[in-house]
Amino acid sequence: MEEQGSSRASWASSERVSKSMRSNRGRDTSPELALRRMLHAAGYRYRVDHSPGPDRRRRADIVFTRLRIVVFVDGCFWHSCPIHGTVPKTNVDYWVPKLKRNRLRDMETTQALETSGWTVVRIWEHESVADAAARVMAAVSGRRRSLGLPD
Repeated sequence: MEEQGSSRASWASSERVSKSMRSNRGRDTSPELALRRMLHAAGYRYRVDHSPGPDRRRRADIVFTRLRIVVFVDGCFWHSCPIHGTVPKTNVDYWVPKLKRNRLRDMETTQALETSGWTVVRIWEHESVADAAARVMAAVSGRRRSLGLPD
C-alpha cells in the first residue's frame, strides 16, 4: 500500500482503473462462494484460502487436506482464460507480461503440487457451479477410492 505523501505514481492508467483494481477480491469471489456453498450443502468439508505446499504465498481456494486435493477457481481475466481472457487496451506493456507471469505461476504451482502427490482441480470462473462441483466431487470420490476409504 502506498504511503501517504509519497510521490510514487500508480501504475494504473487512470483513476477509474485504479479504483476498479482496488475493488478486486483476492478471495471469497462470487464463483468461489457459489462452489463452496454447493460443496458444503452436499456434505463436503474443506479448508478455505489455504496453502497446501511449501510455498506459503501460493494459496488454493479450497483444500481437502487429508485427501491432498486442491481446487483453484481461476478468474478469466487474471488467469488468461482461452475463451474469455482479454488484454486491456491501455498499459499493454504492463499487462501482457503480468498476465504471462500469472499463467506461468499457475503452471508451476500445478506441477509442484502434482509432483508432491496432490490432485489439482482448476475451475474457470465462467464454468457452471453444478459442473464445477461435479468435477470436485469426482476428484474427492476418486481419491477416496484410491485410498480405500468409504465414499
